[in-house]
Amino acid sequence: MVIVFVLGAVLVSAVAAWTDFRTGFIPNWLTVGALVAAIVLHFAEGTYYGGLRLGLEEAAFAIAGAVFCAIGPAAMYFAGGMGGGDLKLFAAIGALLQPLLGIETEAYGLFAAAIIALANLAYRGHLFRVVGSSFALLFNPLRARENRREIPREALTWFRLGPAIFIGTIATTLIHGYALLPQ
Repeated sequence: MVIVFVLGAVLVSAVAAWTDFRTGFIPNWLTVGALVAAIVLHFAEGTYYGGLRLGLEEAAFAIAGAVFCAIGPAAMYFAGGMGGGDLKLFAAIGALLQPLLGIETEAYGLFAAAIIALANLAYRGHLFRVVGSSFALLFNPLRARENRREIPREALTWFRLGPAIFIGTIATTLIHGYALLPQ
């Protein structure tokens, strides 16, 4: 993989992390722009190195990366547990890094989010109450339907996922550091 795509993913996730942390939103110009640029640049790279066929294959891998990296977050988005900017950021990172590294980045980002969320809940003094409520929902799912109306939608999306996605991108970059070295 060309270093441009790895550095692009780091840059896009860094800007997204900053804007998400500061405002709670990840701008569309960043995510959609990175998604489109990734597909076009992968096509151009493949065409340059191997002709039209390789260009189409590279663009198809970029599209596949976007789709595969958006499937899980889309389910969370439609359940109300994730923002749309986070979903589009995962798709853009998937398009930049293609399926394998995109999914790996997503996994590291969600792992970082879990650790950050637990630390945040512990810091606020809500950890044991949330864990207790989670076990109550797990062992009595019918009760969850009764209480679902009481939870405001904002309470389900209080967490800023952009910084965690940036951490996941950095982790993938460091783990696959050989991709950054000149060949």
